[in-house]
Amino acid sequence: MDHADRHNRPLLAVLIDADNLSSTHAEPILREITSIGEPALRRVYGDWSSPQLEGWSKKLMALGLVAVQASANTKHKNATDIGLVIDAMDILHTDRFDGFVIVSSDSDFTALANRLREEGKLVISIGEEKTAPALRNVVNRFILIENLDRDTPEGAARARNPKEALGLIKNAMNKIDDTEEWYPLGALGQELRAAHPDFDPRSYGQTKLSQLMQAIPKLEYRAQNNGQVRLKP
Repeated sequence: MDHADRHNRPLLAVLIDADNLSSTHAEPILREITSIGEPALRRVYGDWSSPQLEGWSKKLMALGLVAVQASANTKHKNATDIGLVIDAMDILHTDRFDGFVIVSSDSDFTALANRLREEGKLVISIGEEKTAPALRNVVNRFILIENLDRDTPEGAARARNPKEALGLIKNAMNKIDDTEEWYPLGALGQELRAAHPDFDPRSYGQTKLSQLMQAIPKLEYRAQNNGQVRLKP
């Protein structure tokens, strides 16, 4: 029996690059991770002698985060990245976790994410819009930090038009071997995520995939059988 079966939720190791991310995102990030699995290990990496990490320092206890010191011995060397990668490999070899969550916009973690996936681990990355495609596309799922505040006026203003998702949805339909004109919503979601790990209805101003389907004029949605979609005749 694997970890996910015992806990009914995937057991996750959360590794946060504090040097790369503002602490203002800490709470929504943890809420998002908790909606996916159990964040049993929560480590935050950075040079804690730096005043830039004061915001993170204030949130450690409240969020159950463990601070890991990464001191740079020379200039232009990212000790935080190196420390996080070493820990990730040590954690991997314990085989205690079902997946890893790498919280950073730094594409230097692309090789790490690829290595973790080679070992059959679920790999989730959470980063900002600036995150390079190299990291976005190598993980099982990429979550935009900007999508975590879509319920605010500022977040809603950044959302894309739902119509822009139609091409992706049509491609997903083409990959589903279905003789019926109606496509199962669940199967469409799986195909969309498989082809585009950063796909998220929130990028288009919608909370759920079903809402996104209903927001696109050329699609027809019905709630039957857990949701079905087709192109309008």
